[in-house]
Amino acid sequence: MKEKTVSEAIAHRRSVRIYDPEKPIDTEKVKYCIEQATLAATSSNLQLWEFYHITSPEMKKQVALNCYNQPAAKTAQELVIPVVRLDLWRERIQANVDFIHSNVKTPEDEKKIKGALTYYQKIIPKLYRGTFYLIGLVQKIKVSLDGLRKVSYREVTAGDLRVVGHKSTALAAQNFMMSMAAQGYDTCPMEGFDSQRLKKILGLPKKAQISMVIGCGIRKPDGIYGKRFRIPFKEVYREL
Repeated sequence: MKEKTVSEAIAHRRSVRIYDPEKPIDTEKVKYCIEQATLAATSSNLQLWEFYHITSPEMKKQVALNCYNQPAAKTAQELVIPVVRLDLWRERIQANVDFIHSNVKTPEDEKKIKGALTYYQKIIPKLYRGTFYLIGLVQKIKVSLDGLRKVSYREVTAGDLRVVGHKSTALAAQNFMMSMAAQGYDTCPMEGFDSQRLKKILGLPKKAQISMVIGCGIRKPDGIYGKRFRIPFKEVYREL
């Protein structure tokens, strides 16, 4: 089957709740689509995410149970679970620093990377220490005072950084779903699940956060619950 264009994939994508058990999907193609997910834009290129690809029948059954056995989980051929890993910020900073150093070939290159190294070795660590509640609170007070006299970055608390992590992971999840649609496959992102039980099933550390659970398969005719509805574009579009 010819891969769909971006516009065709966007038009094809619907939240499919019931998948056809007679139409299996290719696990390697799903894995490829997860690789495409990792090319998404991400805050400071930290890539604070992981993707759990659920293919075994027993694991699918456990995950579906903790998604309230909703049809999009219960009938899925496979499941993909994007996970936010804010706790890996130190490792991901170092990975960026190592990558920057690996591209240094000349003394001139050495001069060019100073700004990038300052960003990753000083500015970003200071920000992500805000994932600790008290440090984040102190930083919030400081930026609020600074903001009285200059432009200031204000999203510095643990709660703010949680939002940043989920935004980046959601962008990757959208990449995944578009890539799946391009393959002619269907998906459904779900937020209805028991996060604590699901974390235990996946063996996740305490600080990991599940962004969503995505059902994957090929739609049955009754798997889409109605016509697509969107608020009129003129009501959501503003040109300034």
